[in-house]
Amino acid sequence: MMRALFTAATGLNAQKTHVDVIANNLANVNTCGFKRQKVEFQDLIYEEVCAATDESILGVERPVPIELGSGVKVSATTRVFSQGQLKETGRNLDIAIQGEGFFQIELPDGRTAYTRNGEFHVNSRGEMTTADGLKIANPNVTFDENTNMQTIVHAPDGTILAKRRDNPEENVQIGQLQLAVFRNPEGLKAIGNNLFIRTPASGDPQIKSPGSEGTGQLLCGFCETSNVNVVTELIDMIIAQRSYEVNSRAIRTSDEMLQTANQLLR
Repeated sequence: MMRALFTAATGLNAQKTHVDVIANNLANVNTCGFKRQKVEFQDLIYEEVCAATDESILGVERPVPIELGSGVKVSATTRVFSQGQLKETGRNLDIAIQGEGFFQIELPDGRTAYTRNGEFHVNSRGEMTTADGLKIANPNVTFDENTNMQTIVHAPDGTILAKRRDNPEENVQIGQLQLAVFRNPEGLKAIGNNLFIRTPASGDPQIKSPGSEGTGQLLCGFCETSNVNVVTELIDMIIAQRSYEVNSRAIRTSDEMLQTANQLLR
């Protein structure tokens, strides 16, 4: 019965983590470029009471063992990098990636971060940045004072074109965006603000032009919405809640059994 108390407690902790992850998914349902997480569970170590080859009381070999488990643990919170829906914004600095790849962002400490959020802006120096003012890296895109910002166009291959005020008839190439591709994007570490950084698990990024070698294409005037499905998350939350209730009932039942056992001695 004491085993049942501790085993059920692991279930409570696991389902609490499950609800925490679901809550974060739902909180970011309107976050551009957000990728949902899912929880993976594993059972804990088993105590082998009798091995499958032990001799039974009838003097014959057992065909199956007797094993007692010790509960469950959260083995991973996996990031799901499936494609989110593309929402038209009509804003020429918004860019969506249709397919595989990440935009590269320069952090203040010189490191490179990666994001699927293509809601970009231009600062006072004409540099293309995120909403937090972080510059796009590799290459650094800059618009000079003669660029007509209303004429900016992003081609599917990442080429950025715009008209100049001193030459309004011709598009001029400002730069070309490149995308980073990882062998294991699930190994990236989320650092908040829609940003990820590489880890040994993700491997080094491969820098490619959009649309080449299986890399996604860019769509100007669109935003990739979160890939969170509200209905699915709510169903998962109900399942997690019911699992939590069942584990708490197991604790209550074990406690009642212990009380009954104590009363036998009186």
